[in-house]
Amino acid sequence: MKVIIPLAGFGTRLRPHTYTKPKPLVNVAGKPVLGHILDKLEGLDVEEIIFITGYLGDKIEQYVSQNYHFPARYVEQKELKGQAHAIWLAKEHVAGPVLIIFVDTIFEADLKPLAQLTSDGVIFVKEVEDPRRFGVVTIQDGVITRFVEKPSEPISNLAVIGVYYLKDAKHLFACIDELIARNIQTKGEYFLADALQLMVEQGARLNAWPVEVWEDCGTPEAVLHTNRYLLERVIHQEPTPNSCIVVPPAYVHPTARIEHSVIGPYVYIGAHCHVESSIVGPYVSLADKGEIYRSLVNDSIINQAARIENAMLTRSLIGDEARVRGSFESLNVGDSSQVDSAAGLIPSL
Repeated sequence: MKVIIPLAGFGTRLRPHTYTKPKPLVNVAGKPVLGHILDKLEGLDVEEIIFITGYLGDKIEQYVSQNYHFPARYVEQKELKGQAHAIWLAKEHVAGPVLIIFVDTIFEADLKPLAQLTSDGVIFVKEVEDPRRFGVVTIQDGVITRFVEKPSEPISNLAVIGVYYLKDAKHLFACIDELIARNIQTKGEYFLADALQLMVEQGARLNAWPVEVWEDCGTPEAVLHTNRYLLERVIHQEPTPNSCIVVPPAYVHPTARIEHSVIGPYVYIGAHCHVESSIVGPYVSLADKGEIYRSLVNDSIINQAARIENAMLTRSLIGDEARVRGSFESLNVGDSSQVDSAAGLIPSL
């Protein structure tokens, strides 16, 4: 089986963070969103992963090569013409079964039964309250009868989560060819849902498999929500405390230094971090080399090598190597930024 992961979008809803990193490398619960997706492929018979890259694609390649050992190929999408076009760029590299995963979401699904599938494919879905924001499917006896992208009138509450398995990639690519030749677009783009609808009309039997968990990573609010979800499942790792309290569940990397602080619950502390005289949690992920001094931090993501000092933060996203000092705020701070407030300084705890 080959895997296609499209990730060429600009991620405009996550700026300023996506000015300096591609959206799939935004951090949640201690690792990039892309890392959580790739972890789900461990143990599967993956022949090759094809990454459809765009802006800052070199950072995707660097992250994957440093952290994973899957055979990988990188194809650049130079023109953003939509989902189906992005997948079509992998056409010459895929012939048999293919798994397509979009990286806007974290999902919980068992992918191993796909190897015994008797139908032509599986589309993973989840029931939602407002289907107008998503691509949806209608089904009959478990088989999909129709795909509709962002319906103006609710025809189904089964939203497509962005995970697709097809046994015959050639049929998919033939339908994308037809889609482009007939210029079938939705809101100016070639959508995968329209290509899959052509497959259904040509007789393909695609099953809809529901998932229990589908967490969005497309906006700052959604990223923080997903961070909370993942931190509730973090593996507890007891540090060697120095006058500190750890409230489980919490993960503290063995190389992290924690002094005179309260950590947890639902906290991830990465490698070579330093936390001193602070209360961190609940729901905080502190990436590698992050620092927190004399601060109160909850419901926040602090990225790699960022430094928080004399601050109170909640519902905040702090970029790589950013500096925040003396602030009582909810912040969305990009990489290498500096926020320095004269007010709100906190004495040593």
